[in-house]
Amino acid sequence: MRGIDRKQQSLFSYISIEDRIAADHPLRRMRRLTDTVLATMSQQFDELYAEAGRPSIPPERLLRALLVQCLFSIRSERALIEHIDFNMMYRWFVGLSMDEPMWDHSTFSANRDRLLKESIMRRFFDGVLIIAEWADLVSDEHFSVDGSLLRAWASHKNMAARDGSDEPPGPDQGRNPEVDFRGKKRSNQTHVSRTDPMALLATKTPGVAYLSYTTHVLGENRNGLVVDVHTTQATGTAEREAALTMLKRSVTRGRKGYAPTVAADRGYDVADFIEQVQQRDILPHVAAKTRDSAVPEDVKATDGYAVSLRRRKMIEESFGWVKEIGMLGRIKLRGLDKIRAHALLNFAAYNLTRINNLVADRAIFPA
Repeated sequence: MRGIDRKQQSLFSYISIEDRIAADHPLRRMRRLTDTVLATMSQQFDELYAEAGRPSIPPERLLRALLVQCLFSIRSERALIEHIDFNMMYRWFVGLSMDEPMWDHSTFSANRDRLLKESIMRRFFDGVLIIAEWADLVSDEHFSVDGSLLRAWASHKNMAARDGSDEPPGPDQGRNPEVDFRGKKRSNQTHVSRTDPMALLATKTPGVAYLSYTTHVLGENRNGLVVDVHTTQATGTAEREAALTMLKRSVTRGRKGYAPTVAADRGYDVADFIEQVQQRDILPHVAAKTRDSAVPEDVKATDGYAVSLRRRKMIEESFGWVKEIGMLGRIKLRGLDKIRAHALLNFAAYNLTRINNLVADRAIFPA
C-alpha cells in the first residue's frame, strides 16, 4: 500500500537526541575522549570567569563546537553556528538539546582573548596526549620533527614600505585597490604587512613567496601521534630553532635507558643543529645531504637510522590532515598568539582522530 506524503508535523517528539545517534558512531568515542580531557580543565575554566554576573555559554561547549569545525571542515564560525543549529549530530556532540537556542557566531570573537588562547589550547592538547600515553600509544624513545608554512590571512596588496616611501591607497579605491607590482621588489627587510605585521614573506620552493607563519611538529614514530607543536614566524632558521625548543620541552631519556632518536629531513642537516641535539644525548637520525653532511658516520651505519628515515614520513600525515580537513589550509586569524592557539587545537583534533581509530577495537574506550 502506498504511503501518504503528509506535510503536517507532529506536535510532540518522544525520541531523544541521544537515541538518534547510532550506538557505534565514531563520534561517540570522540565525545567520551573529549569530555575526559575537558573534565580535567574545570578549575582552569573557573579562573577565567567572574563569580558574579550573567552565566556565560559553557566553555566546554565552545571547545566542542570548535572541534566540530575542525573535524568536518566547516569554513567559518558563522557557518559553524548554522550547521550546529540544524544538524542533530553536531548538536548532540556540542551538548545542546533539540529545544535549546543556538548562540550567535560573535560569541567566538567575544571569547577569543579569554578562552581561545595558547595556554588553554595547550592544556587541552596535553590532556589529549596524556590519554594516548595512558593507552600506550606513544613512543618515548623515537621521534620525528618537521615544519610547514601556513598562509597568513593577508595579501601582497596591503604591504607597505618600512621607511614609509610608498603612498597608501586612496580612499576612493574601495577595499580592493589597484596596486602596480611591476618592476618592484618586496622583501621582509623592506616591506611589512599592514593587516598582519607579524606575517613574513616565505616559500619552500622556487616561485612566489607568500605572507606566512611556520608551524612545527614533534611526532612520535610508533603511531604518528603529535607530541608537541610550536608555531613561529617564517624565518630562515625557524625550523631548527623550533625543533630544539620542542626537544628540550618534550623529550627525555627513554624508559629503557637508551638514547632517544629524532628523525628529520635534509633541511636539518646543519652542523650546529646536529651538535646541539647530541649535547642533549639524542641521536640525530637526520637525512644526510649528498655532500658535506654533518650527520656522524657511526649514526648513519645503524639499522635504527634507516628505520627512523622510513617512519618519519608519518609526520607528513598530520600536516596533510590539519590543512586539508582541519582549519590550517588558510588561516583566518591574525597575530602569532591566536595562530599558535589555533594550531594547537587543530593538532589536538588530529590526535583525537588517530586515537579514536587506534582504540576502535579496544574495550578501554567504548563508544
